[in-house]
Amino acid sequence: MKRSHKLAAGFIASLGFALTAAAVYAHPEGMEGRMGPGMMRGMGPGGMAGGPMMGGRMQQDEAFAADMRLVHEMLRYNDRIKRTVTNLPDGIRTVTESDDAQVAQSIAAHVASMEKRLDEGRVFNLFSPTLPVLFAKKDKIRTKVETTGKGVIVVQTSDDAEVVAALQAHALEVSELAREGMVAMMRGMRANMMGSAQRK
Repeated sequence: MKRSHKLAAGFIASLGFALTAAAVYAHPEGMEGRMGPGMMRGMGPGGMAGGPMMGGRMQQDEAFAADMRLVHEMLRYNDRIKRTVTNLPDGIRTVTESDDAQVAQSIAAHVASMEKRLDEGRVFNLFSPTLPVLFAKKDKIRTKVETTGKGVIVVQTSDDAEVVAALQAHALEVSELAREGMVAMMRGMRANMMGSAQRK
């Protein structure tokens, strides 16, 4: 597997579906819809999930709607997702699985899609404060991915202390999404909006 592919698979399994949760909230049923400018008000550098902004609207590529459908399903059935995180001295080990065959398939499909996005440089942004560090220093992350019949196991390590801290912090964020679904996502959005307002 190419290094870029390993990094992509590792990010998605470890970061889970957090990369696109904010955009899903904007259109939970009509995933092909666009986010209005009001949804972006107060957003800081972390931004919302999706592509570049133009004229206050989200620019979506051809795969955007399909990616959103996958994420929406995982958020909708978050109670069917089992996730464990083990902090290592130099990183994390995460296991993200589901006994529901369809949800497990969505997890695998999402990994493959995000793998391709990172390989092509079509990266989603998120309100998460930890993602900028991970993407800026992705070359300092060592990733091992194991696909199971129910999901994915990922071990990510680094010799960079800042990256290790970011990996562990983001793993907690993703676990909250898996545990609480939309509730955790909305809490993250509110925190980002409040932080952006305070910086102005």
